[in-house]
Amino acid sequence: MGAHNMASLLFFGSLLLLLGAVQGSNNTIPLVMWHGMGDNCCNPLSMGAIKKMVEEELPGIYVVSLMIGKTVTQDTESGFFMDVNTQVAFACDKIAQDPKLKGGYNAMGFSQGAQFLRAVAQRCPNPPMKNLISVGGQHQGVYGLPRCPGESSHICDWIRKALDSGAYTNAVQKHLVQAQYWHDPLNNDLYKQRSLFLADINQERVVNETYKKNLMTLEKFVMVKFLQDTMVDPVISEWFGFFKIGQGQETETLQESTLYKEDRLGLAEMDKAGKLVFLECDGDHLQFTREWFNAKLIPYLQ
Repeated sequence: MGAHNMASLLFFGSLLLLLGAVQGSNNTIPLVMWHGMGDNCCNPLSMGAIKKMVEEELPGIYVVSLMIGKTVTQDTESGFFMDVNTQVAFACDKIAQDPKLKGGYNAMGFSQGAQFLRAVAQRCPNPPMKNLISVGGQHQGVYGLPRCPGESSHICDWIRKALDSGAYTNAVQKHLVQAQYWHDPLNNDLYKQRSLFLADINQERVVNETYKKNLMTLEKFVMVKFLQDTMVDPVISEWFGFFKIGQGQETETLQESTLYKEDRLGLAEMDKAGKLVFLECDGDHLQFTREWFNAKLIPYLQ
């Protein structure tokens, strides 16, 4: 064989390998992540580290860690003070405008970022969300903030006072993120009337058939509950359960709830179809090992 032919073969071989690599990266479904309270998109010790870990485990994957605002500082502040519905609209817009997401994407939300991404699934079906992974998300809200992020303790003390004095007043609802998923089982009617965010996405006032239809298009809805969680009250909210209405002691599972029995979100139907996945992690809030993450969550991103 002549040198020219050999060079041609090597060239085409390299080209095929290159095309294969490009194809490989295109076959990986992109991932959109949303951080929790007191965190931001790009913290090298949290979201930045998780983004890097996913990129190492799934070479070629395109990962977007949502920044709500123009700067990292703004993004952190948004997690405390920016109207959640505005945040969700902002995220929907960012996702819709990203050409690399137009074929669909997986979503992974951490703590409050998980219920915000569920709102994205319900309100913004284009591009389509394929799998939603909720890592410690509070889908029935919280009734208490026992251990707000330590470095934000002065903000946390202020938040607790605001929630205790009037979580459902207009001023607190509009300007405090945590109030928008504050779920007081002792004042359930007030919660249904006044909650600007959670009562809407959980269909507490009216059943929005579009929300239901959109959520049901998910291939999998994965919920992670942390067994030693000292921050989320009640912890069963991470599996879509909550306190029984009228008291703040006994809890009920998602399957025991009216939300499920009336199937206002399509969760009962999704459950029967094997679309709901309930995972446990042995640790405090958002505390997991790389081994656990790789074994339990990476399979839903492949």
